[in-house]
Amino acid sequence: MPRPRKRQTGTAGPDRKKLSGKRTKTENSESTSVKLENSSLEMMTTFKNGGKNLSNYWLMKSEPESRLEKGIDMKFSIEDLKAQPKQTACWDGVRNYQARNFLRSMKLEDEAFFYHSNCKQPGIVGLMKIVKEAYPDHTQFEKSNPHYDPSSKEDDPKWSMVDVQFVRMMKRFIPLEELKTYHQAHKATGGPLKSMTLFTRQRLSVQPLTQEEFDFILSLEETEPS
Repeated sequence: MPRPRKRQTGTAGPDRKKLSGKRTKTENSESTSVKLENSSLEMMTTFKNGGKNLSNYWLMKSEPESRLEKGIDMKFSIEDLKAQPKQTACWDGVRNYQARNFLRSMKLEDEAFFYHSNCKQPGIVGLMKIVKEAYPDHTQFEKSNPHYDPSSKEDDPKWSMVDVQFVRMMKRFIPLEELKTYHQAHKATGGPLKSMTLFTRQRLSVQPLTQEEFDFILSLEETEPS
């Protein structure tokens, strides 16, 4: 029986490799790759050196609404994850070096928020966990796939994915606007969400969370919407 596969997430912005038109030399250059990889490593170091436990907490974005690209529906909601065998799927289609490096740093049992993006009401809808650490993303080799990358080689793949498993729904939906309100307030008061990556590097589809950020967001489900 084939391993359950998540349909491509089609993350917005730079997390998706544009397949139409010519790519520039900058997009293809090794120097660009190195800069992006160094940037993500610096980001991880910043969290750790800040005295916070970056630990194993993440926010991962996916589109809950149908959108066709090259004949493939980019939709993958938390309900789609729940419908998979063993409620488990691979998190494929990431085409941003920083996001890829975060995938590669994930460990078994890491916890992640499932975030619905590129939709009418973006926000956090549930929890999942990592059940398989990073391995090559099959979609980079599939010519019919929107995430096909002709520059990636099977003996030296550029892109990785992990397997995730549904844990539970949030007790209530945590909308982006509510998180933004706390972020703005915490920037002034030094609260938990003052430096949340969702707002400092918002276009990343895979984002690290500190334990402080993760715990604060979890606590919101016990409160009335702000």
